[in-house]
Amino acid sequence: MDDDRVWSFEKSLWTGDADHYRELVDDACLMVLPRPPFVLSGAEAIEAVANTPRWSDVTLSEGQVSRPQEGLIVIAYQAKASRDDETYAAHCTSTYRRLEHEVWRVVQHQQTPPLVNAAAEKTGA
Repeated sequence: MDDDRVWSFEKSLWTGDADHYRELVDDACLMVLPRPPFVLSGAEAIEAVANTPRWSDVTLSEGQVSRPQEGLIVIAYQAKASRDDETYAAHCTSTYRRLEHEVWRVVQHQQTPPLVNAAAEKTGA
């Protein structure tokens, strides 16, 4: 999968409907999300995300793509998403594995919202 397709694939996971999401996320997927229970696996991970409202717009930036071996793609990026009056930002990683020619599934996804500097918060900086 070339880089353009990688980013299109990833963006579709943020904006596509629940069936699209279920189709592209592997049953063995592990996820770390910034809300309880934080660590999710398999069908639990798929349903947790598939049953949340989809983002109407997402911008992926600072993207990096690694191909550590044949049939494995690891990406890292910053996401900025919005829907209605809600916005969300996070640093993310995803790992895809190839099942067969041109068939890829997400086997890992992680989101870390921007960290707030506690010292700056106390001083109002």
